[in-house]
Amino acid sequence: MSLAEKQNQITAELVAFKNGQDRLVFLLEKARFRPPLPVEFKVESNRVPGCLAKLWLMAESRSGRCFFNCDSDSLIVKAVAGLLCDFYSDQLPAEIVALEPDFLAPLGITQHLTPNRRNALARVREYIRQFAETERNRGQLQSAPAALSGP
Repeated sequence: MSLAEKQNQITAELVAFKNGQDRLVFLLEKARFRPPLPVEFKVESNRVPGCLAKLWLMAESRSGRCFFNCDSDSLIVKAVAGLLCDFYSDQLPAEIVALEPDFLAPLGITQHLTPNRRNALARVREYIRQFAETERNRGQLQSAPAALSGP
């Protein structure tokens, strides 16, 4: 499923609720059922710096696509971080870098977050973008033709 299709799916799912507050409650309920990261991945190197809540992000690349997972000690942070992880997972790095999650604001998601939680959302997006950028560059290096030797 492309990012455009995922965006349409998420939008359709969320507009079923009458306002941003109800949409956020729905995301919180989804986060309750999100599997926690295994304890061995809840390490300092996987923590997102600058967040008041403890937020761990994992990223991996398989077959040229990026996959993301998260966990947090704050349910609301887990909900919004999980939304971005689900949105960007199983996508090509170039697509991830190119598309911002701007569709969340008109749905009222970001307006109901405190400034600290909006900061966490921005940090998750930046982490995902940086990982995708690194993977995109790695793919470009691997696919570049080898330099010809001089005479």
